[in-house]
This record gives sequence, structure tokens and C-alpha cells, in this order.
Amino acid sequence: MRTLQTTLAWVAEGTELCRKAVADLDEASYNEPSLLPGWTRKHVVAHVAANARALRNLMHWARTGEPTPMYTSPEQRLADIESGATLPAGWLTAWFEQSAQLLAYAMAELTEEQWRAEVLTAQGRTVPAGEVPWMRTREVMVHAVDLGTGVQFADLPEQFRAELRQDILAKRGSDTVPAIQGADADITAYLAGRPYTGVANRDGSPAEPLTPWL
Repeated sequence: MRTLQTTLAWVAEGTELCRKAVADLDEASYNEPSLLPGWTRKHVVAHVAANARALRNLMHWARTGEPTPMYTSPEQRLADIESGATLPAGWLTAWFEQSAQLLAYAMAELTEEQWRAEVLTAQGRTVPAGEVPWMRTREVMVHAVDLGTGVQFADLPEQFRAELRQDILAKRGSDTVPAIQGADADITAYLAGRPYTGVANRDGSPAEPLTPWL
């Protein structure tokens, strides 16, 4: 079972995976398609950077008690991604770095009591602030794979993959996901709606692909 300390460590590990994935991307490489349909690598990095800024709002909320939504509206979230995807490669990488560092600082400021403070996610769920590191972990880990620079689900921590599978099944609804078989990393990719290999239905027939999650 994951703990706050576990997820904070995963945030740092996932951030480093993203950092390494973008380190050598030039303008042309940044503009190549990601593993997410319709998104370039720039879109993915812009999303990760904007997400860090949004989650920092929740850290401010937990620390001060001042309601600070992640985004002013769904439209703002999309506009931030599209705007970020037009930035030059160097600027986009710098935004990713700055936003990740500022979020890390904000997380480090919270007391044990403040981690228990309730905040509101962009989907309207009321959660304790201690859930925010898990929200960020999913973003940096899964999107490190989405960048398509070589990181695979098999490279992600085994315990993280197990927690992610449970999370996805809970949100998708177990009745909507077929009974499948395969290696756990491949099953994780399948459940996340990402490219996968070696996953089949229990009767050996091909598994029906799922739509991207997250």
C-alpha cells in the first residue's frame, strides 16, 4: 500500500525520467508525435508543466486554507497546453524544470496536519492534500513513457505499476475491462490505453484496445 513518503519519492523518480527524456530533444524532435494521439512531445511536456503549476495551487490551498482551484476553467487547462506546445524547445524545457522545482518546494513546505487538509481536484473530487503526490506521480511516470524516447512501463517501479492498475480499474470500472492475461508491465500499458504487447483475453483471443487514460 502506498504511503505519502512512497509517493513523494515516486514524484522525484518520475520527474527525473521526464527530465532525461527531454534532455536531448531539439526543436525537430520535440515536434515529433508522442504516443498520445494528436499530441506532439511538446504537448506532453506542456501538459506536465501546466499540471505542476496547477497542483501547486492545491498545495497553497492546503497550506493557507485559501481555496485555490487547479485551473480557472477546463478551457484554461487546454489553452495552457496549446500555448505551451508553441514554445521554443529551450523555453519549454525550462518551464518544465521550473514548474517541477516549484511544486517540489511547495510539497516540502506542508506540515503533517496540512497534508490532511481537504482540496478540490479539477474533476470536482474532494481529497486530502496527501493525495496530490499520487496525482503528480501518475502524470510524470505515465507521460515519461508517452514521450516515446525509450522509457517503457517495464522501467517504472513495480509497486507503482500495481497501484496504477488498481487506480485505473477503479476509475474505468472493472465491469468495463475484459479479463486479460500478460506480464504486469504490459497489462499496465494496456489498462492505461497505451501501446502494448503480449496482452490477450483469457481465452487467448486479442484484447480489445482501450482508450487512453490520463
